[in-house]
Amino acid sequence: MGGEAKPAVRGLRSWAQRHLNAGFAAGFLLVLLTYLVVSQQFAVTAPNAVATKGSRIADKQVIGGAGDAEVDKKREQEWQPKTAAEEPDKKDTSGAVQTEESPKRDGTNAKSFAETDRVVCNTDGPVSETCDLDGDVRVNGSALSVTFVPSSPSERREWRVRPYSRRTMTGVERVTVTRLGLSPQAPAAAAAPPPCAVTHDAPAVLFALGGLTGNYWHDFSDVLVPLFAASRRYGGEVLFLVSNIQPWWLGKYEAVVRRLSRYDAIDLDRDAQVRCFRHLTVGLRLHKELSIVPELAPGGHRLTMADFTAFLRETYALPRAAPASLAREPGRKPRLLLIHRAHYRRFENVPEIRKAAEAAGFEVTVASPRADAPLGETARAVNAHDVLLGVHGAGLTNAVFLPPGAVVIQVVPYGKLERMARTDFGEPVADMGLRYLEYSVAAEESTLLEMLGPEHPVIKDPEAVHRSGWDKVAEYYLGKQDVRIDVNRFAPTLARAIDHLRQR
Repeated sequence: MGGEAKPAVRGLRSWAQRHLNAGFAAGFLLVLLTYLVVSQQFAVTAPNAVATKGSRIADKQVIGGAGDAEVDKKREQEWQPKTAAEEPDKKDTSGAVQTEESPKRDGTNAKSFAETDRVVCNTDGPVSETCDLDGDVRVNGSALSVTFVPSSPSERREWRVRPYSRRTMTGVERVTVTRLGLSPQAPAAAAAPPPCAVTHDAPAVLFALGGLTGNYWHDFSDVLVPLFAASRRYGGEVLFLVSNIQPWWLGKYEAVVRRLSRYDAIDLDRDAQVRCFRHLTVGLRLHKELSIVPELAPGGHRLTMADFTAFLRETYALPRAAPASLAREPGRKPRLLLIHRAHYRRFENVPEIRKAAEAAGFEVTVASPRADAPLGETARAVNAHDVLLGVHGAGLTNAVFLPPGAVVIQVVPYGKLERMARTDFGEPVADMGLRYLEYSVAAEESTLLEMLGPEHPVIKDPEAVHRSGWDKVAEYYLGKQDVRIDVNRFAPTLARAIDHLRQR
C-alpha cells in the first residue's frame, strides 16, 4: 500500500510546484513593472533635470565663396595662437564683460524635464560644426564636455565639435558632446551623468575665441555676426560660455556683447562647476562671409544682415539711418570717408584721389584705422559719412556702421582678386542694404609693375600665380602691393556714387 500512495504525493507536489512557479513569475513581473513606472517618474521629477522647449537647427549649411581653397587659406594666415590658460583657482570668470548675475537655482530645485528632448549635431558642414541640444544638458567647462541625459530610450553617441565658426581652425580645442544611452530593459545601466552644481533658467551659447580673432574683419565675420544670429532671438536672456576666452576682445566689443546677453560671460576653461541648462547651442554657425542667410537663422526667427547693422546702430546710438539725399538737398555735399591703410595695399597718391573726389562733388575725410580706437568712436565717425572708400582690407568692415543706402567703393588690388573681394565685401555690403561699387586696379596702377617688371609672371600671368597656390597670391598681391590710382580712370566710379545719392 505504501507503494500505491507515492504517485499521489508526487502529483500534489507537482501541482504545488507549478502554481508556486506561476506565482513567482507573476510577482516578478509586477515588481519589474512597478520599478519601471517608479524609475520613469523619477526621471521626470529628478531634481537635476530641467524643462525645455527649443529649436532644431537645419542639417545643411551654405556659405558663399568659402569653399575656395585660396579663400580658406586666407582665413588661416593671420591665426593667433591660443593664450596660456589662467590659474584655475581664480574666481573671476567674466573676462572683461561685467553685467548682471545670471539667475540660477540649486540643482535640487530644477524644473520638470520635458519629454520633447533632442540633440541635433552637424559636424560635417562645409564651414562650421554645431550642436543644438534641448533637454537635460550638463556642461563641465574645465573638461570641455557636454552631457545630454535623455528621457526616452536612446543609444549612446558622441560628437567632437570645434566651437569656433571655422571647423578647420587649428589652435581651438574641440568640445565633446555625449548623449548618454538609455535602455528600456535596463535604465539603471546608463552611465551616471555628472550632478548639477548650478541649474540655469536661461539658455546658453557655447563658443570659442582665438582662431583668427584680432583681425577686425574676422572679429565680425567669424564671431560677432554668427553670435548675433545664434542669440538675438533670446532678447538678452542667454548665457555665453566662452572657451579660449580673450578679455581684451570682450572689452573691445563690450557694448555688443552686453546687448546680446545680460549676464557675465563664463570663462569655460576655468569653470569647474557643472552647469545645467534646458537649451544649449554648441558652436557658432557661419552662414556666409560677413553676412546672414535669413533662412538659416535658428528658431524660425528670420534675421538678415540689415538687422545686424540696425542692431549696431542702436547699440552705439548712431544718429543716421539714411545717407544724404541730393534730390531733397541739391546743394548739399555728400561726405566720403577715404580709408588710408598704414601698410601694404596703401593708396600712394591720396592727395590726388582726394582732389578727384572733391571735384566729383564730395566732402572728403581721410582716416587711418587705429586698432586702439574705441569702437563707439569709430562707429560714430563712419556713420557720419555717405560713402566709404578703401582698398580691399579689414578697414572696409566699417561699412557695418554706415547708414542704409550709403555707398561702399572697394578698390581691388591687381592680381585677379575680384572673386575674393566680392565674397568678403561685395555680397555682404549688398546684404546690409548698401550700394556696392568696385574698382579693379590695372597693372599700371600697381607698385608691383615697377618692383618686378612687365615680364614677371606676377604681372604677366596672375592666373598662373593663383594656380601655384595661395602662398604666392598672398605674398605678392596682398602683401607687397600698393596702388597708385589713375584718377581719370577712377572718375566714372565716383560719378556712379554721386548718381546713386542723387536718386535717393
